[in-house]
Amino acid sequence: MTIPESAVEIAAAVRNRQSKATEIVARSLDRIRQTQADLNAFTDVYDDEAMEAAQRIDARIADGDTVGPLAGVPVAVKDFTPLKGKRTTYGSLAYKDNIGTFDPIYVQRLRAAGAIVVGKTNTPEFAHAGFCTNRVFGTTLNPWNTEHTPGGSSGGAGAAVGAHVVPLAEGTDMGGSIRIPAGYCGCVGLKPSLGRIPMDILKSVHDTISHFGPLARTVEDAWAFLNVTKGPDDVDPMSLPAQEIAFDADGDVRGLKIGLSMDLGFFDVSDEVRAAVDRAAAVLRDAGATVDPVDIAWDRSVADAMMKGWSVYLAAFEGHLLKDSKDLLDPGVACMFEDAFKTSAPEFKAIEMLRRRLWLDLVAIFKGHDALICPTAPITAPLATMTDFDFGGETEDGKLIWAEMTHPFNFTAHCPALSVPCGVGALNLPIGLQVVGRRFDEETMFRIGRAVERGDLMAGHKPQILAA
Repeated sequence: MTIPESAVEIAAAVRNRQSKATEIVARSLDRIRQTQADLNAFTDVYDDEAMEAAQRIDARIADGDTVGPLAGVPVAVKDFTPLKGKRTTYGSLAYKDNIGTFDPIYVQRLRAAGAIVVGKTNTPEFAHAGFCTNRVFGTTLNPWNTEHTPGGSSGGAGAAVGAHVVPLAEGTDMGGSIRIPAGYCGCVGLKPSLGRIPMDILKSVHDTISHFGPLARTVEDAWAFLNVTKGPDDVDPMSLPAQEIAFDADGDVRGLKIGLSMDLGFFDVSDEVRAAVDRAAAVLRDAGATVDPVDIAWDRSVADAMMKGWSVYLAAFEGHLLKDSKDLLDPGVACMFEDAFKTSAPEFKAIEMLRRRLWLDLVAIFKGHDALICPTAPITAPLATMTDFDFGGETEDGKLIWAEMTHPFNFTAHCPALSVPCGVGALNLPIGLQVVGRRFDEETMFRIGRAVERGDLMAGHKPQILAA
């Protein structure tokens, strides 16, 4: 019997008794064991608990009970996210023995929908980097080319989904930490509208850049994750009211007007990424959408301000560790905290004012367009031996060399953004297209992502780890 790959197909097969949840979960656990030495995607694996949960699903089905829309679907949780009674290190030696005290709301909702948590995935310390390495668990590698990074900070999640270990993995996204690994690992990554999924794991409840979201095998799988985890909860005062979000399996984009920015004004985008994004734009045009260039006059100050503001957030959460535990911190993290404490309150407020200007720029674009597309990243995945600090320079015309093109859409906060695979580069490294929707409009964003997916731009390519 062929076991399906996507979350939606797995759940349907389990509900219809074509597959057993125990078979699905056993295969996922086997895949973890087969790939762990090569990828190092997981920090902890819950073999016994996962199999027991699968047995309960199968027993309920045998008894004729109704099970949830994700029944039997294996899911991984990022090691930035606590689980009750489970080790949660945040990738930091300072928390290497920390045990989670609660299950986040989204985890509770996934389990209520029948999903089964099989383990935790690796992340850089405090989710601070676009690479995936830490001093607790080491370096995670890209399943498409194991000399390269899967990206960060949800790098373990991207590697796990990209290697077909799990069909769904949770990520957190403060600057692109879902979409970057999705783009680098050939899977789908979703940052929903701010507040769509309640955020209840931070020490602040009024954070305006952080999101939960999925890394997924397909656009429909990302929608399915969102569909069971969305909705308000008073724990997060910024969580959004309930809203139905339909999924169009046909990806009907006829009549849509889509803006295209290849570089968002200040990124040095490689030729192979440009070519892949152009092909995705052609797919959308062939499907009936209008795709036209839009002028976004942003510059490097956007990235610099985002990094400064983001550093202040992290230092507020964990900067106390500088006093007694600096030796346990990654040197880059310690430096980030020290710089953040030099930022004055007026400087931080000036960042908020810049955010308003960028938001109004997007408002102007969306007055004439249903969505915006651009690359997820300006290059394919760098070598795993590199770090964020190996980059940061500019070209002669002021374009930023390697930085996340996802950052501006956390900085502006409210628009949903989706990374969908749109091609493969010369080193067998995937390329992602970023689809940015209007505020609260995940539905149109999913339609566009599905249309690109139906264009079959990944045909003939597969991860190196699956070819071995």
